[in-house]
Amino acid sequence: MPEQLSDIGLIGLAVMGQNLALNIADHGFQISVYNRTTSKTEAFLQENPNTPGGLVGTESLEEFVQSLAKPRKIIILVQAGRATDAVIDGLVPLLEEGDIIIDGGNANWNDTIRREKALTEQKLRFIGSGVSGGEEGARFGPSLMPGGTPEAWQYLKPIWEAVAAKVDAKTGKPLLGAEPGKPVEGGVPCTAYIGTDGAGHYVKMVHNGIEYGDMQLICEAYDLLHRVLGLTPAEIGKIFAQWNDGALDSFLIEITADILQQADPVTGKPFVDVVLDTAGQKGTGKWTSINSLDLGIPASTVAEAVFARCLSAIKEERVEAEKILPAAAPYQYEGDKDAFIQAVQDALYCSKICSYAQGFALMREAQKEYDWNLNFGEIAQIWRGGCIIRARFLQKITEAFERDGDLANLLLDPYFKDAIGQGQANWREVVAVSAKAGISVPCFASALSYYDGYRTARLPQNLLQAQRDYFGAHTYERVDQPRGKFFHIDWPEADRPQLDA
Repeated sequence: MPEQLSDIGLIGLAVMGQNLALNIADHGFQISVYNRTTSKTEAFLQENPNTPGGLVGTESLEEFVQSLAKPRKIIILVQAGRATDAVIDGLVPLLEEGDIIIDGGNANWNDTIRREKALTEQKLRFIGSGVSGGEEGARFGPSLMPGGTPEAWQYLKPIWEAVAAKVDAKTGKPLLGAEPGKPVEGGVPCTAYIGTDGAGHYVKMVHNGIEYGDMQLICEAYDLLHRVLGLTPAEIGKIFAQWNDGALDSFLIEITADILQQADPVTGKPFVDVVLDTAGQKGTGKWTSINSLDLGIPASTVAEAVFARCLSAIKEERVEAEKILPAAAPYQYEGDKDAFIQAVQDALYCSKICSYAQGFALMREAQKEYDWNLNFGEIAQIWRGGCIIRARFLQKITEAFERDGDLANLLLDPYFKDAIGQGQANWREVVAVSAKAGISVPCFASALSYYDGYRTARLPQNLLQAQRDYFGAHTYERVDQPRGKFFHIDWPEADRPQLDA
């Protein structure tokens, strides 16, 4: 047992767990660590003997729990699902009233709601916290999205605010330069209390869904510049680097520019050209899409990004299909090259606006469904640093909700309305060129359809509802009657009278 009890503990010393533990220790907190494989704990301590706060290794759950100051605060960073439940089940008999378990994995928010309820009944406290930023974020400053009771959050708050990524208070730009043992100082921490029970993990899920959309949109922009203009990966990388100096400034644009200019260390070819075009996924984008359907909120850009990954996975089938299915007529772009590059940039930005609008609209509906009270401006703030979707763009979202906390949709904010007004002609041109050239752009096209649908007062679903009434007596509302009053046509009758439903 250490002479001094630890401020916090962490279970699970995979890469994320190790990096988060070191981040916590760098900020002067003593942290106890436990891993089921003791040799991994020993190796971790040997590799990191001198941290500002100190690492305490433990060999059993009992020793681990006893090494912590009360109320105990325990972070779990193991595989989501059964593994998390198993760790919780092992901890519960060892804990005391008021102790706090923090799940930092990519848990489904429904599991978090269930766990929080069960642990509350046992007089324990539970926080489900989204942790975004990958390995580097965990080590030097992630975006942290905690959900649970406000009382439990108060105990975790000093640690979470210390270890979270920091951004400049005025510009919202991430503060960089952290090194082992020397975290950045000052700035605004990228963490805030999200809401009760599963709110934190839900917001992290939507973050990941938006991330799917961002990545697919970037891929479509790359594909168009390559296939329409014939640019090399290195040339496209330089274009992305230029875009990163403007409104598209973001982590994903930055790393894309770097990737595209990377040579393959084996063959010397452009690295991206030797990477197989099959993308994996871990499920959070799918969860976002399923939940959007459950809540009746269109999040088509996220869904198309998920489907694009699914389509990429059937590589062999696509190879055979290319040999069989007729392509579009040969297409040669005859416009100005620089103008098309600008058009793709505008299409990317306009589509990005729609993707985020869908994500925030989904969160707005979710808070009604799950009885949360979400602060959307604050959510945008904590995504400005540490997380994968960190971007200059998020400062504009923060400002939008500062102007109107009840904003129904980001598209209605003056800044975003004007941005799409300026870019939509180019956006439409890009989607049209893609169709003519036979290039798949599911996210560019779906985002444009979402925008056009959202701005249209009368959609063709009047005909759809009439069809539903015809074959299933599902009733309809009338444009000349109050909303909520339903009618039905008695279709089999010769004179087809209207009936009150």
